[in-house]
Amino acid sequence: MADTIKLTFPDGSVKEFPRGVTGREVARSISPGLARQALAVGVNGEVRDLSRPIEEDAEIRIYTWRDPEGRATYWHSTAHLMAEALEALYPGVKFGIGPPIEHGFYYDVDLGERKIGPEDLEKIEAKMKALARRDVPYERKPVSKEEALAYFSEKGDEYKLELLSELEDGTITLYRQGAFTDLCRGPHVPSTGVIKYPKLLNIAGAYWRGDEKRPQLTRIYGISFPKKKELDEYLERLEMARRRDHRKLGRELELFTFSRKVGAGLPLWLPRGATLRETLINFLKQEQLRRGYQPVVTPHIGRLELYKTSGHYPYYKDSQFPPMMDDEEEGYLLKPMNCPHHTQIYDARPRSYRELPVRLAEFGTVYRYEQSGELSGLTRVRSFTVDDAHIFCLPEQVKDEFKDVIDLTLFVFGALGFSDFKAQISLRDPENREKYVGEDAQWDAAENAIREAAAEMGLDAVEEKGEAAFYGPKLDFMVKDALGREWQLGTVQLDYNLPERFDLTYVGEDNRKHRPVMIHRAPFGSLERFIGVLIEHTGGNFPTWLAPVQVAVLPVGQDFEAYARRVTEQLKEAGIRAEADLRNEKVGYKIRSAEVMKVPYMLIVGAREEAAGAVAVRRHGQGDQGTEPLETFLGRIREEVEEAMRPRVFAS
Repeated sequence: MADTIKLTFPDGSVKEFPRGVTGREVARSISPGLARQALAVGVNGEVRDLSRPIEEDAEIRIYTWRDPEGRATYWHSTAHLMAEALEALYPGVKFGIGPPIEHGFYYDVDLGERKIGPEDLEKIEAKMKALARRDVPYERKPVSKEEALAYFSEKGDEYKLELLSELEDGTITLYRQGAFTDLCRGPHVPSTGVIKYPKLLNIAGAYWRGDEKRPQLTRIYGISFPKKKELDEYLERLEMARRRDHRKLGRELELFTFSRKVGAGLPLWLPRGATLRETLINFLKQEQLRRGYQPVVTPHIGRLELYKTSGHYPYYKDSQFPPMMDDEEEGYLLKPMNCPHHTQIYDARPRSYRELPVRLAEFGTVYRYEQSGELSGLTRVRSFTVDDAHIFCLPEQVKDEFKDVIDLTLFVFGALGFSDFKAQISLRDPENREKYVGEDAQWDAAENAIREAAAEMGLDAVEEKGEAAFYGPKLDFMVKDALGREWQLGTVQLDYNLPERFDLTYVGEDNRKHRPVMIHRAPFGSLERFIGVLIEHTGGNFPTWLAPVQVAVLPVGQDFEAYARRVTEQLKEAGIRAEADLRNEKVGYKIRSAEVMKVPYMLIVGAREEAAGAVAVRRHGQGDQGTEPLETFLGRIREEVEEAMRPRVFAS
């Protein structure tokens, strides 16, 4: 065996190192600065500790705070630091899991009869900082299953014992820092001193393994940063997010509510929220009609057999409501998906290649049994409406249909102010092709069609291998909101599975039957989730075309209520959503109320305005805009609305 190994770097360069070299030593060979910043090392795609010897030729990458892998390692190590602090402060505490998440980490813990609240986080945080200052190493120790079972049995931690029971001997590692030892795959940063600015954020309840029948643990969330400035900026963004929380704004703007008597996760839309929702629906319906979609309506339930054929039941039964049984039928299920219903509309009569593509669209309400602990305002609900459409097309039409869906999605994003987004193409895992439905030739053609469609529409799409659905490749849009948070909004998926399962056909030019390709698409996705994201993105300051109330008409006194009513009626007749505030309050109070409700325009009317047939215009957040004839204002606001909703020409 050679004494040296070859390491290939991201830039393609190859260097020789002694066998057993560590990631830390490789980083130091590049520069002392990189060695100081290094948090972990990637070896052939596996993220490892910097201290772990590298024994084979490999592709290598040094991860720092700038890399997602580096931040995940930093936050996972902070979770272990918090666990050590908890064990010191609350002897006998038991530990579930403590992973890094998108922003920070959490640890699920069992404190027994003890309870902790937000007031205890500062004490735990102080202990973490004291432990970090010792600057002790995170030490990795491979152990046998027998050794690990003995350790956690003696410790009396049944949660770790359950996790261990699912692991194979020879794959188990423990990590130790200071007085704390945990079952963990790693990796971790070199030592606790690397962790500079930890911050514990909040406490929640979480069922062990997500099962409502198992014990409820205490979940503690936190985050950490190497620099105080980064922590301060994050906390500032967090405070802004709290102010923009769609649950808070939904109450303040009178958009939606929830009722315990109705049920958890079942939103009730108030008049203003219903107007917002219907405006979005009508906006997309109008554009879909222009693009050749045909509206359909399907019931809220279907026979269990329908979902068995589609594959949605029993494979996803844990996220579905229980079937409703019937003596004469096998049973019915609350609709978890619209697509099986749409296959039956397509299959209602014979189809010819001449009429394809067939584009069926529905704002269909579906139902999922989300666990109560996972419900969150509008973004995680049990009843939601999907802007579902299913396109049944010829294989050679796939690319053009994809381009049109991309164009439609970009039109929606533009109208709603989502300008920072990226596209992600999800492909097969080339090493695991047996898990996918369909022939290789079909998949190759479909993947190439998606690539070409994205390129021709000007998208710089990232490709992710192994992320395709089992029935076909897909294109997702990852959108950043005004706070820099990323959301998956808008998806297009190719499907060879359902046409096969439901034996869908069309008669081709050769007079033989062929299978259509099915495309699933939803620019909004869940309408509830989309509106929740939109509320937080805009802070409730909706564009004028979408605002539930576009204009508030405010008389300066009771003597001018009749004129205020006439102005309001003229606005309504012109298609503008207007309300007159006729309360016996001072006009300043009415202005403040309209500002709080984030109404885009306020029209102040008094003696001078009535005499001139004019209005004094105020813009939300901008103040006085001057006085102008009502007809002039009407023309201006209508142009503003029409411009925002003006269709774009599809670039074929």
